[in-house]
Order: sequence, then structure tokens, then C-alpha cells
Amino acid sequence: MSGDRLRAAGLRLAYDGRVVVDDLSVSIPDGGLTVVVGPNACGKSTLLRGLARMLRPRAGAVLLDGAAITAQPSKRVARRLGLLPQSPVAPDAITVGDLVARGRYPHQGLLRQWSADDERAVAEALAATGTAELADRPVDELSGGQRQRVWLAMALAQETPILLLDEPTTFLDIAHQVEVLDLLAELREQRGHTLVAVLHDLNHACRYATHLIAMRDGRIVAQGPPGEIVDAALVEAVFGLRCQVIDDPQTGTPLVVPAARDGARRRA
Repeated sequence: MSGDRLRAAGLRLAYDGRVVVDDLSVSIPDGGLTVVVGPNACGKSTLLRGLARMLRPRAGAVLLDGAAITAQPSKRVARRLGLLPQSPVAPDAITVGDLVARGRYPHQGLLRQWSADDERAVAEALAATGTAELADRPVDELSGGQRQRVWLAMALAQETPILLLDEPTTFLDIAHQVEVLDLLAELREQRGHTLVAVLHDLNHACRYATHLIAMRDGRIVAQGPPGEIVDAALVEAVFGLRCQVIDDPQTGTPLVVPAARDGARRRA
């Protein structure tokens, strides 16, 4: 695991005086789709912010390509690592096309302005997320689900080998959730991206993740391939949920079935 491009060692992350993550070490498998799961306020999004250099560690370090991420120039990091944050806010009146084009900022410079490669990257990102027909529309006129896909397009346009996504299926209906997760799987399988996503749906996490990180109270309870670590005992330890874990009939991955209430069982 020491060769993985994105790692954290002895990480302590805090907001003001409140420590959320403490003495956490993790290595993100190259070329995998890592999904972080856990109950609300367990540190999932905080960990992602730390990995993305959005939150400076109080102790420990995040290493990108073997060097401390905090010591690297911002544009260099932005060409290697992209982030889709939770509930991003678009500038007033900006169009979809212009917002997605902002994903190309890390590739611009004094001697390199907008190019055919930039145009291609934006067009491919719009097409991949099904938002090409929205390119001329203001972002603030879109539905929540449409906005989420546009933000994903901007992250894809950045064309980074590592992409971090904080709840990328928020606001999406079930069909669009599956579309987004299928897209992430294709990015990994066909383009070799390394992806890290925070998800709330444990069954989606089990179906799509190649590597699962289960967190509770700012620490990692278990990690590994979902088929090797997810069982009823883990689900109860992490989420406090009694359940049965069976094989997903479509994929063979773990499928969590919550225990029924006593009254519901009697009615059945």
C-alpha cells in the first residue's frame, strides 16, 4: 500500500477546538473506487476535506505522490487531485458551460491559454454527465439534480487522475444516482481514475466500491473489499442497525436488509 499516490498518516483534523478525526492513517488504493461510509457526523466529509487540502491537519500529514500535500503549489495539486464538495455554490448568473469550463483553470497559465484540449475536456465532461443540452442555461435555473450533475461535469473537466466526491448522489432520484455511480465505475475501469466518494447508501457503497472504509466517531472501524468486511456485526457496530446481510441477486455483493420491527413481522 505504500506506493499509493494518496495517503494520510497520523491525521488529526479539527474545527476550532473540536477534534473530529484523530490519529487516523489511511492509504487510498490506486485505480480503485474507494467509498467512505458511516453514520452522520462520524468524520467522513472531514476526512475527505483533509485529503483534498481543504482542511489543514493539526497533526500528521496527507501525502500526494510521496510529498506533503500542504507543501505543494496549489496548481500542481489541482492538476492531480479534484474535489466535488458537498453543496457547492455557483456564482450568480453563470451558465452551465462557463461553470464546467472553470474546471480547466489548473491547466491555464501565462503561456497557456484556452486550447482545443480544454474545449474537448469540457465537451466530454458535459456529454458524460448528460448535461450538454444545458450548456447555455444559467445554473441557478436548474433543479437540484441537474445542478449536481453539472458540478460533477466541472470536476470531470479538470481531468485529474484522483477525484474526491463528497456525497455525489445528493438530490438525485434513484435512476440518476445509479447513472452517476455507473459513470464513476466507468471512469475507474476505462480511464484508470482513482476515486474516493462519501456515500450514505450502504448498499450502493457495497455494489460499487472496490475498497470500503467504514468510519465511526472519527476512526476507521474496518476497511477492505466490501465482500470481505461487510457483515451484520459490522453494520451494527458502525450504524447501530440490526440487519441481515445477503448476496445482491444482481451483483453478488453484500446487500444489507434491515431487521423488521416486531409489529411489522407479526403483520407479515
